[in-house]
Amino acid sequence: MSDLRLVYITAGSVDEAEKIGRVLVEARLAACVNILPGMRSIYRWQGAVEMAEEAVLIAKTRAPLVPPLVARVKELHSYDVPCAVSLPILDGNPDYLRWLAEEAAP
Repeated sequence: MSDLRLVYITAGSVDEAEKIGRVLVEARLAACVNILPGMRSIYRWQGAVEMAEEAVLIAKTRAPLVPPLVARVKELHSYDVPCAVSLPILDGNPDYLRWLAEEAAP
């Protein structure tokens, strides 16, 4: 199961996160997307320190789907440079990981 990935994505609102998440799952780019509202981010942008309320998406997918998933996020996202980073899933519930692999179909 070494090709399984979590993709961490931030969005400007819960509505935007829901729109992106639904598209990713409907397109089978992700088996599941979790949305965590109410995140506060502090970041540097164009030379200034900014703070914003955001929502987090955690997409569960397979490694071959990460590039098209990130491309789709960039198309749908309101940010100029959206955060979308992939992390490997190293271990877990074998039944869940099998389901994830089957549902995120390249």
